[in-house]
Amino acid sequence: MTQSGGEVIASILKNHHIPCIFTLCGGHISPILVASKAAGIRIIDVRDEANAAFAADAFARLTGIPGVAVVTAGPGVTNTVTPLKNAQMAQSPLVLFGGAAATIIKGRGSLQDIDQVSLLQSIVKLTVTINQNCDLVPVIEHAFQVAQSGTPGPVFVECPIDLLYSEEMVREWYGAKPETESGMGIKSKLYQFYLDRHVNRMFACDYDAMQPAPEIVTAPGLKPERVAKAVRLLKKTERPVLIIGSQAMLRQAEVEILAQTVAELGIPVYLAGMARGLLGRSHRLHMRHRRGFALKQADLVLLAGMPCDFRLGYGRSINSKATLVSVNRSKADLNLNRKPELGVLADPCDFLIALGTRFENSSNRFEPWIQALADSNLQREQEISATAAEKTDFINPLAFLKQLDAFLDDNCLIVADGGDFVATASYIMQPRSPLSWLDPGVFGTLGVGAGFALGARLSRPDKEIWLIYGDGAAGYSLQEMDTFVRHGLPVIAVVGNDGSWAQIARDQVEVLNDDVGTVLNRTAYHQVVEGFGGRGFLLEAAEQIPAVLAEARDTARKGIPVLINVLIGKTDFRKGSISM
Repeated sequence: MTQSGGEVIASILKNHHIPCIFTLCGGHISPILVASKAAGIRIIDVRDEANAAFAADAFARLTGIPGVAVVTAGPGVTNTVTPLKNAQMAQSPLVLFGGAAATIIKGRGSLQDIDQVSLLQSIVKLTVTINQNCDLVPVIEHAFQVAQSGTPGPVFVECPIDLLYSEEMVREWYGAKPETESGMGIKSKLYQFYLDRHVNRMFACDYDAMQPAPEIVTAPGLKPERVAKAVRLLKKTERPVLIIGSQAMLRQAEVEILAQTVAELGIPVYLAGMARGLLGRSHRLHMRHRRGFALKQADLVLLAGMPCDFRLGYGRSINSKATLVSVNRSKADLNLNRKPELGVLADPCDFLIALGTRFENSSNRFEPWIQALADSNLQREQEISATAAEKTDFINPLAFLKQLDAFLDDNCLIVADGGDFVATASYIMQPRSPLSWLDPGVFGTLGVGAGFALGARLSRPDKEIWLIYGDGAAGYSLQEMDTFVRHGLPVIAVVGNDGSWAQIARDQVEVLNDDVGTVLNRTAYHQVVEGFGGRGFLLEAAEQIPAVLAEARDTARKGIPVLINVLIGKTDFRKGSISM
C-alpha cells in the first residue's frame, strides 16, 4: 500500500464533498491534516478542540453535510465531550476523528493514551477504531452513513497514529531487519518476528482494491395511512396549533418547500430552535409569544420534530383534552412524557409536506382562533415595548435588541450563545429566513458561540454573521477571535455586558439571599478582541447605537472581525424563568 492512512482518509472526505475540517493540531493527527490540505480541503485550526466540534455541528445543521472535526489523542478528544453531547441531543450529524496511540503500544501507558472509545460510547451514535488498513474505507464510510441515518447524531472514529503514515515509514519505525542479519539472539529474533507479524497484519490490504462505496443514508419511512388519519383529525378541529422543532430542518434542501407548505396549511404555528425563521421575519400564522396560552386553549396540537420535554412542561403545558399528534424520527422522543393519540415515526419535514398535499384548508373556520392568538401575541409585544422604554443603569437591553433587530438586513444569520441576554434576544430578534438562527439546542450549552459562528461563516459565506453573546458565555470562546482573524472570516459579535451571570443571579439572590458565584466584572471585551487583531467597539449610551452598528458592519465588510461591548442595565423582564 503506497498511500498513507492520512491520504486515504483525505480521499474519503473528498468523496463525501467535505469542503473543510475543523481541528487543533496534534502529533497524532498530522497526516490527516497534511493530506486533507493537499486534497484541496480547507483546514480551519482553532484554539480549543471544543470549538472545532461546535463548528462541525453548526456546519452540519446548516448544510446537511456531516461536519468533520479532527482532534489529537487524550485531552484533545476529552475536550470534545460537551460538544459531542450537544450534537447528540440536537440530532446533528457530525464525524469526529480522534488520534490514538500506536496499535502496538496501546494500553501500555504511552503519551495521551486513554480508553477513548469507552469514554464516548454513551454520547455518540457509534464509536469505531481503525485496527488495520483494511478498516479505513469500510469503517469510515459506515461512520458517515450512521451519522446521517435515522435520528442523526455524532460518531467517533479512533485513528491510531501508526495507521496514518505510509507502510514504508511504519516498517522503519518498527525496525524491520533482514532475516539473514547476524548477531541477533533468540529473544531479539522472536521480538522482531512479533513486530513483523504485527505490521503485516496492519497492512494486509491494498487500498486500490478498496474503492469507496458510500452506504445509503436512510430515514424512517412515512406511512400514507398516518397522513390520512392526521387529515381526518384536522378536519374535526377548530383550534389547532402546530409546533415545529429543529428536527424538521434536517432536510435543508427542502426547507423552502416546507415553508410554503406550512403557510398553505393555514394553522397557527410556533417555531422552536432551528425552525425559527422558517416563515420569514413576519407571517400572519407565526405566533411568537404566549405559546402556553395557545396550548391550553387548543383542541389539537401537532408536534413536528420536538418532544414533550421541559419546554412543554413535560406534556403538561398542553390541554389535557386536546388531541396530540406527534411526528419524530426518534421513537423515544415520539412518546416522551405524554403518549400521542397519533404517533408518526417519520421525518417531520416529509410528514408536513405530505400533509400539505392532502389537507385542503378551503374554509375560514380557523380565522377566529388565529385572530385570538394574534391579539394575545400583540399584547405581549406591547408589554415588551413598555419594558424596553424603561430607564435602567446603562443601556436597556431590550431597547438595544429592538434597535439591533431593526438594523439587521435580510441577509443575516444569528448565532445565540448566552443566558439572560440571549434568551431576551429570542423574544425580540426575528430571523429573516429559514436556517438563519443557530442556538445550542435542548442541551442549553453555554460556549457554542464562536464555534457555531465559525461553522456558519464557512457554510454561509454570503451571509452577515451576528454572534449574540452573554458576557458569561463570551468567556468560553472569545479566544477564537484569533481564529477568525487568521482565516479571514469576519463575524460581528455583540456582548451584552451586565457584569453578571444574570439568569442565575436574579432568582438565586431573591430566594437564597446570596449572589455567590454570579458576579462578573464589566470586562473590556472590546479591548480583548483588539489584542487578537480584530476591531472592538464600546457601547455605553443608547444614542451611540446607530453609529456603532453601522461602523461595525462596515468594518466586517472589509474582512475584519468585530466585537461590540454593550454595557447593559438590569431588568426583571425574565424573572422566574429558569428551566429545570
